[in-house]
Amino acid sequence: MEWLKRPPSDPEIELNGRRVPIAVRRHARAKRLTLRLAPDGAEVRITLPRWARAREAIAFAHARREWLAGQHAAIPVREAPRPGSMVLYRGEPLRLDWQEDRPRRPVQVGDMLRLGGPIDGLETRARRWLEREAQALFEADMADYTAAAAIAPVAVGLSRAQKRWGSCSDAKRIRINWRLVQAPNFVRRSVVAHEVAHLVHFDHSPAFHALLAQIYEGEITRADSWLKANGRTLYVHFG
Repeated sequence: MEWLKRPPSDPEIELNGRRVPIAVRRHARAKRLTLRLAPDGAEVRITLPRWARAREAIAFAHARREWLAGQHAAIPVREAPRPGSMVLYRGEPLRLDWQEDRPRRPVQVGDMLRLGGPIDGLETRARRWLEREAQALFEADMADYTAAAAIAPVAVGLSRAQKRWGSCSDAKRIRINWRLVQAPNFVRRSVVAHEVAHLVHFDHSPAFHALLAQIYEGEITRADSWLKANGRTLYVHFG
């Protein structure tokens, strides 16, 4: 996919009183224009075929302003973690059980995440615990799927992207959005399986989809539907 350089005017659209940039990209295999809002609401994303005109795509986005505004309004409001609040871990809520005189490093105890230290650093410590858990889970998932695909494991890194769940830039490394540690296991694993399949087929060809169906134990459509419906909730506590 190729991102287009924005015109000097930097196309934007007003949604619920906020100016939101419009990003346009072309896709070699695209047959029609598609329009969607980034998971965090940071931009409107338009994908269009090679033959389509960017100006017409931007005009289309403005024509769908009401729909985009509805999508924008549905994005969960950011809520910083605080003592007693819930954070998600592998699809289940954990209550933050904080006392200042406890050790700073979080420890999971049943359905609680216990931690101590200054209150000002609570969010950072909780996020770092989730990131450590994410790294371990992603590496285990990688081992499962590379073995299933009969290829050697590659390095897996954490991504803090606001718009992508995973990426595979070459055959030596993949990156997975750490926030997926908050999603149910079948969702997180589907993204890792997707990127592992890209290590063999760096496209979305029939061969790619056949390999993905072969190595992933669940239903890809179910995982994709969950992300489409709930992906934005993974940004609520840790934007």
